[in-house]
Amino acid sequence: MYLAWKEIKYAKLRYALIVGVMVLVAYVVFMLTGLADGLADGNKQAILDWKSSAIVLSDDSNKISSASVLKRSDLDRVSVGEGEKTGVGAYATAVRHEGKSEKQNVSIFGAHQKSFVVPDVVKGRLYRNSHEIIVSQNLIDLGYHLNQKVKLGSQTKAYKIVGITRATKFSEVPVIYLNLNAFTQLKYGAQRFTKAADKPISMVVVKNRAADKVTVKNNGDGTKLDKMSVNTFIQNIPGYSAQNITLDTMIGFLFVVVTAIVGIFLYVMTLQKTVLFGVLKAQGVRTRYLALSIIGQSLIVGVIGVGLAFILGYLTSLVLPAAMPYAIKPVKWLLDGVVLVAVSIIGGLFSIRTVTKVDPVKAIGGE
Repeated sequence: MYLAWKEIKYAKLRYALIVGVMVLVAYVVFMLTGLADGLADGNKQAILDWKSSAIVLSDDSNKISSASVLKRSDLDRVSVGEGEKTGVGAYATAVRHEGKSEKQNVSIFGAHQKSFVVPDVVKGRLYRNSHEIIVSQNLIDLGYHLNQKVKLGSQTKAYKIVGITRATKFSEVPVIYLNLNAFTQLKYGAQRFTKAADKPISMVVVKNRAADKVTVKNNGDGTKLDKMSVNTFIQNIPGYSAQNITLDTMIGFLFVVVTAIVGIFLYVMTLQKTVLFGVLKAQGVRTRYLALSIIGQSLIVGVIGVGLAFILGYLTSLVLPAAMPYAIKPVKWLLDGVVLVAVSIIGGLFSIRTVTKVDPVKAIGGE
């Protein structure tokens, strides 16, 4: 490490250039990681807020909540404790200020007000009837406020915002909760149902029971039920998996780029120092020591570059607009940093063979 550091101090400009490139590439990695995590959270955060363990949809929905149609009576076909399951309606629509035309996309969840999926309100109260709703803080940030009356979808009646929950999203848009009757009216309009048990829901949400411990009854003529883990449900949110794979692939390519950049740079530097290595070998310096100095240079370049990129990425997050889906997860950033340093070292390994092949006699001009 001593020789590695001495060499870096001697050729400051050259190593500053490679550190600069390392900073830029690592910075892009951290930014993409933040964007990937932010987008992922925006797709699934409301589901994670439920702290559920399994979800039951209709079998013909292909594991997508918006395509699932169940009846409230289907709750009885899911064999878990009474307090461990709840019916939830899911619907995507738009909200607008009463008397205005500008709209904001939202995700609607219908559930009984005492259901475990309904989040705690941080301001106001829970809804008590079909004309009241609670909204997430990120919708309030867009210009809505407590006790305001709003319109949902094509409905002519107004809904009153009576409570605010902490900021959350589903499918990248703010979330609104209302009761099941309001959900039925909103999604199915004037359609009549002979009894409450026949009114539709989208899913049955289960807590405290893993999916393989949940029993569903599929006998008879009723809709066939499909149980799944929460993770399986999330992976099937439209666009979620494709989005993550795309961003993760981009990050993976950047790791390859780092390996190539460091490897090429140190290889060229090693070729330029062939005579120096020959002299050192002639003086009795072991090849192993020279190889370790190259690895040390790779390590120093990687650590400094990643450290500066980490700081730069964090500072950038402080000035990004609130609407941008960006999340810093320290553990993931640390893992990315370790991988970046590791591939930097791997890049340096390509130069070791050059050092081992240096002939001291030829390097210093002998025959």
